Amino acid sequence: MVKNIQAILRVLPRDISNNINVDRLEEIRIRANRNIILKYMDKEEVLDYIPTQKEILSCVQVFCDNSIYSYQSQICNGFITLMGGHRVGLTGNIAMKDGQISNINYVSSLNIRIAKEIIGASEKVFSQVIENGNINNTLIVSPPGCGKTTVLRDLIRCISNVGYTISLIDERGEIAAMYKGVPQNDVGLRTDVLDNVTKSLGMKIAVRTMAPQIIAADEIGVKEDVEAINYGICSGIKGIFTAHGSNIDELKLNKCLYELYEEKIFQKIIFLEKKGIIKNVYTLDNNMYICDDENLS
Repeated sequence: MVKNIQAILRVLPRDISNNINVDRLEEIRIRANRNIILKYMDKEEVLDYIPTQKEILSCVQVFCDNSIYSYQSQICNGFITLMGGHRVGLTGNIAMKDGQISNINYVSSLNIRIAKEIIGASEKVFSQVIENGNINNTLIVSPPGCGKTTVLRDLIRCISNVGYTISLIDERGEIAAMYKGVPQNDVGLRTDVLDNVTKSLGMKIAVRTMAPQIIAADEIGVKEDVEAINYGICSGIKGIFTAHGSNIDELKLNKCLYELYEEKIFQKIIFLEKKGIIKNVYTLDNNMYICDDENLS
């Protein structure tokens, strides 16, 4: 389901926007002095239209509601979130100050990613996370592009709607897609969102202020994440997280994730091979991880 697509189409020439297959569209690539490229689910279309850098700046101004300053923190992180949850990535000349990005000058490229919620994407994963009314501390793992963020979003929605209070730490705005303080994606009735904050800091704030039953975050993998997860779990809070990886051996190559593995933090480690499709599951049983992929629900 594509919501509020007009937030994107309004920046494109009318003869282009009127001929886009919105339902199958995944990305629009706009680069200065080069052809616009539409990426669909099954093909790529190179358009005749070649935008100037001035036109790209005009697009950015429209996306920022003609107030680039109010979007400065997002721009410094390399993206802008639009109504509907669509996400615009930006590249150009990076301005640095005190080791941090202070601005992106002379924006030269835009990558407009079309947000699509897939309701029901977590159906198979849900039965692994909630068993006999209990929440398992869970790590969902897959290579890039295999749907772990999509599955996590739907899983949060489902768990929230069945009665659990969740604090979602949405560091890059990819799950809830907050627009002016309002989630553009359905993350459930009982979900509180902290976005534009590091996962480690966000988790600690949530524990101290929101009294969640569950904390969720996408793509953990650094030392600070591990410390925050331990802090939350030691406070009696359950955790649902994702990480990059193809198999258990690859997961262990990340020292921080290996630490969580060794500490037996997760009752379930779920590997996906594509959107919503489980490859295998490692279950903590008698303080050992057992691969139970032959008995998946």
